[in-house]
Amino acid sequence: MSRRTRVGAMIVSAAVLSAVTARAADDPAVLKDLTAVIALQGQPCGQVVTATKQADNDYVVVCKDGSRYRVFVNAEGRVVVQKQ
Repeated sequence: MSRRTRVGAMIVSAAVLSAVTARAADDPAVLKDLTAVIALQGQPCGQVVTATKQADNDYVVVCKDGSRYRVFVNAEGRVVVQKQ
C-alpha cells in the first residue's frame, strides 16, 4: 500500500470515528428531560445515564439503577414510557 493510500485511509478512519463518537455523546439536557418524563410516568429510574435516539421523539434509555425504557410519542401525541 502506498504512503498516500495509507494517509488517506487514516484520515477517513479518523473522520468516521469522530462522527460515531459525536453521535454517541448524550446531551445532558436531553438526559435530564427524559429523567423527568420517566418520573412523571411513575416509573422507577433515579437518573437516565444514557439515551439512544431511535427516531424523532423516540429514545431507548438506561437508568442509573439499570432499568431500561423506551420513551416515545405515540400516534395520539401522548408520551409513552415502556419498560424494556
